[in-house]
Amino acid sequence: MAGPARDILVSAEDFVIKEKLTKGGLFGVNRREIAWLDGLGQFSGPSGRAGEQDRGKEKGKMKRFAIGALLALALTSPAQADIEKARDLMEAGQFKEARAELWPAARSGNADAEELIGVLYALGLGVEKDPQRAFEWYLRAAMKGHPGAQSGVGWYYEVGLGMPAPDLTRAYMWYVLSAIGGDPDAAISQEEVVKKMTKDQIEKAHVLIDDYRVWLYPFR
Repeated sequence: MAGPARDILVSAEDFVIKEKLTKGGLFGVNRREIAWLDGLGQFSGPSGRAGEQDRGKEKGKMKRFAIGALLALALTSPAQADIEKARDLMEAGQFKEARAELWPAARSGNADAEELIGVLYALGLGVEKDPQRAFEWYLRAAMKGHPGAQSGVGWYYEVGLGMPAPDLTRAYMWYVLSAIGGDPDAAISQEEVVKKMTKDQIEKAHVLIDDYRVWLYPFR
């Protein structure tokens, strides 16, 4: 790509990698699209001190334009249209067709699609019920900051479904993170699971929460 379109999306390495825009919740942006943006190169301009100043100003402008472009990309991503179509199919009971719509976006790392694939495996909708696969799909989305998936992961840890034994420490951790992310039921789940925990388990959970929170929710 060359010309103005390429110029708008310069400095991709700076704002995608160093500033980690994915932390801002732009999970609708396809991972392949982010990788593509990352390969666009850096701004180049005049040399010398004046040139450095010009490049600095221009770089700031380009970042703002590029962020706007990424926002537009996130809102108009074909993956989002596929996910909405999949939700409609699920409501109509067409679960196999819904999974087919979700699969490309889920394989590309879209958290909404990953969470819905987890729902299909958790409930055996259009696929054979598989708690282990459901947990793994929920976990993928949870690690990207999806509150609903985080609550699901917490429940799997709480009851020990698809794993050797329950893990109340991690169940509590994921419920808290889900509540921070805005899941309306996570706080209730958190209150219930803490009743079954020892003081040591609660303390260990809060250590993990502090570790995960700064990564998943750096501005909260």
